[in-house]
Amino acid sequence: MSEVLFEQENGVGRIRLNRPQAIHALTAGMCGAMLHALQSWARDPDIKLILVDHAEGRGFCAGGDIRMLAQSAAADGAEARAFFRTEYQLNHLMFTYEKPIVAFMDGVTMGGGVGISQPARFRIATENCRFAMPETGIGLFTDVGGGWYLSRLPGRIGQYLALTGHRLNGAECVALDLATHYVAADRLAELKAAIQAEPDRFEALIEDFSSPLPFSPILVEKDQIDHLFQSDSLEDILAALAEDGGEWAAKQLAILESKSPLSMKVCLRLLKESRALRDFADEMRLEFAVAARIIESPDFVEGVRALIVDKDNSPVWRPATPALVTEQVVSGIFAPLGEDDAWNPVEELA
Repeated sequence: MSEVLFEQENGVGRIRLNRPQAIHALTAGMCGAMLHALQSWARDPDIKLILVDHAEGRGFCAGGDIRMLAQSAAADGAEARAFFRTEYQLNHLMFTYEKPIVAFMDGVTMGGGVGISQPARFRIATENCRFAMPETGIGLFTDVGGGWYLSRLPGRIGQYLALTGHRLNGAECVALDLATHYVAADRLAELKAAIQAEPDRFEALIEDFSSPLPFSPILVEKDQIDHLFQSDSLEDILAALAEDGGEWAAKQLAILESKSPLSMKVCLRLLKESRALRDFADEMRLEFAVAARIIESPDFVEGVRALIVDKDNSPVWRPATPALVTEQVVSGIFAPLGEDDAWNPVEELA
């Protein structure tokens, strides 16, 4: 069974993730196949529009092939770096794609799923959407463009999401512009059929099928997020949460104390640097250098062991505390790669 399905009909190219047993988590083969299809459709004058969704199952895309990445990281890391290189090329191609892309964020949309939904010009969330970047819990960081997207959210919400891995619902995604439209899940099949029948009217159809936006809890929490997560220093954030004394702050502090200190400091540094970037290719280049180095730290293999393999949820992080994650350590992770190892985009019309 193919892990990603491609259809072409009436001027619409359709990409359907088809790995339901893994909530459509991306493999290197899936990323490469999507990259090739998008390049082909870019030069096909008959294709006017791209739809990206999942074929079946309970989520859009849960992330990347974490087990493979961890096994590679425990060895020489070559396979993991090759995966990141292709995945980021896909992310960048989608971000810069000239033809409109419509992504359907129905169900779990995390990690790699964020990477293939956020570049789309039209991002449709449903009541089933669960959007998150939970990488600090497994010793990774908010990659696949996460630095770009999260750093541009209002106030300090991006830093909050990156550190805690908090899950947003579909309404919250629209409220934060992480999604462009809110459509009821039971109307998606009808909407997709309508778009394929009348692709020239796809924008009007999306508007017609959209529902009023429900209440978005994240907006109520924005003021305290902005206050308690205002610093780019992890130690300052932890201190602010500890000093607050409120129930919400105590809950966030407990969440952060379970995360990789190294990953959290890397995320804060990434969002700070990403905010100043003006070219998405520079974002991908930066994230690839960080990814190539962070998988060499023991936290990634340990995080996958604790949360995914053994499922004891008791990772032993190294370094164990934020104080032991020095500025020198973080700066080493962010150092540019040599020219032969650095990431570069593919051409849309290759």
